[in-house]
Amino acid sequence: MTPSHPRRIARVRPHSPASKQEQFFVANDARDFGCDAGRLWTVIDTPFPGSWANACSAPRTGWQPGSVVGEDAFAFLAPSVPANVLGMAHNTGQAGRDLPPQAFHKAATSVVGPGDAIELPPGVGQVDPEAELTIVVGRRSRGLTPENAREAILGFTVGNDVTARELQKSDDLWISAKSQDTFTPAGPWIVTGLDSAALSIRIVHNGTELRAASSADLGWGVDEILVYLTSFMTLHPGDLVLTGFPAESVQLHPGDTVTCRVEGIGELTNPVREPA
Repeated sequence: MTPSHPRRIARVRPHSPASKQEQFFVANDARDFGCDAGRLWTVIDTPFPGSWANACSAPRTGWQPGSVVGEDAFAFLAPSVPANVLGMAHNTGQAGRDLPPQAFHKAATSVVGPGDAIELPPGVGQVDPEAELTIVVGRRSRGLTPENAREAILGFTVGNDVTARELQKSDDLWISAKSQDTFTPAGPWIVTGLDSAALSIRIVHNGTELRAASSADLGWGVDEILVYLTSFMTLHPGDLVLTGFPAESVQLHPGDTVTCRVEGIGELTNPVREPA
């Protein structure tokens, strides 16, 4: 039965036996994410049928569809393995809406999961986090309209559009500023059935909460973004679309911890370090 309220879906890796290749999808329908029931997950089939990169590993004892697993049995991964990671540029308030919609591509290889380190290469200069409501595409989509755009969405997750500011100024396409390894943390899960119209968004830097904003402060809304993107490209199951950053940010330094919060979804926390 489909729950009458948002559900969570996560891509996870069992702790035992440890395997860097293994992945499963799990779901949780508890309203209270922090309650005991909110920490018990049910193994499900992949929510991205047809996507080889998002296929579940072969079932084994305790990890068949329908098995119940506790959060102490696995690690959360990035919520999907995307073919495309896209972001919206200049998408804050009326100033953003006064411009034509503009997107940028981030390397899929820049995606990391909850708890993974954001690595700051030597000489990269100022690097800032950007907490963003992030669309998780559920089906192959091209030529969407305002009437059917929502049908392409599996749900929403938290994304961190980490950006090197000096490189952003010197690289007109923002590739070097946005696509460095580890520069797209995402997770910890996907929330389905979420009303995305006015969700609080904020960054917590080393335990200090920065000024929050709302998804209502975006220049172009979720449906409009999907209509725009699919007017010139095909989106694929598991693709991630970062919608824009309206809140306050701060420069990152090795040793920091940054948490991105989006109301109704949760929080995504990553340490910051120099490359190993």
